Amino acid sequence: MSIGTAQFCRELEGKPMLTGDMLRRSAERFPNKPAILWQGQSLSYSSLNEASNRLANRLIDEGLTKGAKVGMLCRNRIEYGIAFFGVARSGCVMVNVSVLYAPDELAYVLDKADVEFLIFEDVFAEKVKAVQGKLPKLRKLVRISGAGDDEMFDDFVAAGSVSYPQIEIAEDDPFCMTYTGGTTGRPKGVLCSHRNRNITAHTVMVEEAIDERDVVGIVTPLFHVAALNIMFQPAILAGATTTFLTKWTVADFAAMAKETSMTAVFAVPTQLAMVVSDPDFDANHFVSWRKVSFAGAPMPDWVQADMLEKLPDVAITQIYGQSEMGVLTSLRSWNLPEKLGSIGRQSYNVDVAVIDTEGNSVGPGEIGEIVSRGDNVMLEYYNEPEQTAQFWRHGWAMTGDVGTIDADGFITLVDRSKDMIISGGENIYPKEIEDVIYDRPEVAECAVFGIPDDKWGEVPAAFVMLKAGQCLSEEVLVEHCADRLARFKRPRHVAFVDGFPKTPIGKIQKNILKEPFWEGKEKKI
Repeated sequence: MSIGTAQFCRELEGKPMLTGDMLRRSAERFPNKPAILWQGQSLSYSSLNEASNRLANRLIDEGLTKGAKVGMLCRNRIEYGIAFFGVARSGCVMVNVSVLYAPDELAYVLDKADVEFLIFEDVFAEKVKAVQGKLPKLRKLVRISGAGDDEMFDDFVAAGSVSYPQIEIAEDDPFCMTYTGGTTGRPKGVLCSHRNRNITAHTVMVEEAIDERDVVGIVTPLFHVAALNIMFQPAILAGATTTFLTKWTVADFAAMAKETSMTAVFAVPTQLAMVVSDPDFDANHFVSWRKVSFAGAPMPDWVQADMLEKLPDVAITQIYGQSEMGVLTSLRSWNLPEKLGSIGRQSYNVDVAVIDTEGNSVGPGEIGEIVSRGDNVMLEYYNEPEQTAQFWRHGWAMTGDVGTIDADGFITLVDRSKDMIISGGENIYPKEIEDVIYDRPEVAECAVFGIPDDKWGEVPAAFVMLKAGQCLSEEVLVEHCADRLARFKRPRHVAFVDGFPKTPIGKIQKNILKEPFWEGKEKKI
């Protein structure tokens, strides 16, 4: 341990853990161990720690004060890891920006988030230049790789002091902002503190059993909370090695898993479905794989069945949470098959309940809204006071998800409250219909939502994607539903599609599917 580090540690005695401390402590425990593997490159814990200090000090030298917003527009690569911890140690707030945004969306988010300093990957240079003139608060650009007039990331970092930044940061200070994927309306900035994400990192490390022996695959975009805060951050906290995949393909994932001896990964159900249904599937690529967690969308039973058959050594953990609250529940492999269909029970260090409209806990089997409260919950929707106020009710943060809870504390998700269909005065939860449709072996994915109807107000519509080489008619599908569902729940419109619009974390964007049906019409309740 260096003299500077020792002095810094003495100053920290009695203080709570900040985000930067997670890396510092792992670097002290495992200085020469790889922290990040990416495309044949390896960055050790000590090197990541040093680079993060240098970046933090350079941001401070640039005149950025505590709370200043630093945008990050980049795919999964080593620089993202450096920026994550460097910005955290500077006292600034890292704004994670979707690489999928069109120029207008990018301009909206950067302006709404008050971004002053933007780090961007060269492949997005054209997009950045297109919006730069619309952002009067943006005063500096730093480019990752490539060539251009902007200062280069490597040079910018190298010029910084290697010493620990001398800035006072509290656990409740703002630390990072992620913009919601936007299943409805404009994205909102979820502003979280060090304490908020500290809780989630510990949740995942325990509930997903991540430890220093693991090589953790980061295969969803780092600009989303699932990859950044629900896998990368807890992996570094545990002292594990992480391995980054920049662009998802099954072949690249299999190659990465084999080359890095990957042991754990978070993936969305669509990705896992692609892995097990790949015609070139080879279990030899995954001999070290032992843990997988998923969230973001329902996992069709056929995917879990294929996972258990083809990769029997991989323990499956389902997690449930939100950008606003981190991980709330987990369903561990040993809870199956008894609790199949549940999203698990509350994680060990968070408070979760299912409440009625009066704020009372519902009884077993009764429907209510899933809520949480405590240090895991975000600070606010940035610059959205009305939406932040609506987020809280009866002292709880509202997920917007409707569910039930059994006598053992296991929660079953019924649906999104906003997705509920009201047909002729009857409440219909699309997930119930989707579960029935998924029972057809031909179905890969489906989405059910309400469309306008002159008589009933709205009726269910089903969009269905079939597995490769499969055939299914509308008549057979509706007949299948008729055997399992009440008449008013049966789909009145069926469309077979080749794919679905999705958020970066794999949620089907039903608002996009609904839009043509509801154009010029108002939903009547």
